[in-house]
Amino acid sequence: MDHQTNEELVISSDKSRLDLDVIHTFLASAYWSKGIPREVVERAIEGSLCFGVYKAGAQIGFARVITDQATFAYLADVFIVQAEQRKGYGKALIAHITEALGRLRLRRTLLATADAHGLYRQFGFTPLAKPDRMMEINIRDIYQQ
Repeated sequence: MDHQTNEELVISSDKSRLDLDVIHTFLASAYWSKGIPREVVERAIEGSLCFGVYKAGAQIGFARVITDQATFAYLADVFIVQAEQRKGYGKALIAHITEALGRLRLRRTLLATADAHGLYRQFGFTPLAKPDRMMEINIRDIYQQ
């Protein structure tokens, strides 16, 4: 489904439009996925609900949601390429995603961020209410091993 936010920006969940070169290049250098192999990015996209952000037809952003589409979602790999940051495109992307997920009436949506708390807070994300109930297996630097 495409969503035109203005005359120049389109957000689409059509996976056939995704530019894997743009996505892999960004994610391979991002702090959360440094060195991620292209094959892993392809598998992740295959198993996720994905959103591409396009300006004048070129992909400038991306996000994916891992979800059962009934009770739970995890928002991951959100980015706008550096040359297009600070123009409101990330905000438009998160607005579109939270609206789409809102229609699913999920019980919980999670994300992890090191530096974008202010952005996500605008859309209802808060720190964990009971972090002592959450656990993880976190294999740091897995793509460098």
